[in-house]
Amino acid sequence: MIIAETPRLVISKFEVSDAPFFLELVNTPTWLTYIGDRGIKTIEHAEERIKEGHLKSYENYGFGFYKVLLKEENLQPIGTAGLIKREALDDVDIGFALLPGYEGNGFGYESAAEILTLAEHAFKLQRVAAITLPTNESSIKLLKKLGLKYEKKVVLFEDDEELLLFAKNLVIPS
Repeated sequence: MIIAETPRLVISKFEVSDAPFFLELVNTPTWLTYIGDRGIKTIEHAEERIKEGHLKSYENYGFGFYKVLLKEENLQPIGTAGLIKREALDDVDIGFALLPGYEGNGFGYESAAEILTLAEHAFKLQRVAAITLPTNESSIKLLKKLGLKYEKKVVLFEDDEELLLFAKNLVIPS
């Protein structure tokens, strides 16, 4: 199901049949370095993660992570962008990741900017946050370009790794 389109991209919901692409994405060097090894090593693991993560998020919150498809390559999936509600964060978190061959071409910004538009207008969120490792310079640069501002350092997960928290107000509360 298509959620949005940009000049070069289509953003659509994940389906269980996207497991081979998802398996590839979560095992790329960039994902493993900056997001972490999620232990997804088989198609079956990827299918389960899509069911328990993506599909449940769509059902529970009305949003989640989406596939980013490239129009000029017959809707080839090239990455993911979307929103996640984490228990450890007060605000909904925006995230994005691309296959290595598509990094550095503006696709991350194009897809994430569209996700911010959806967050405000379709999902009526007042604020969006993002977390990233201090060493992920590309992500930090993109978050700043999207208008998110650094707020503080946080530790959210069991690995005790310190992350940077960025946030942006989308609408002024009335």
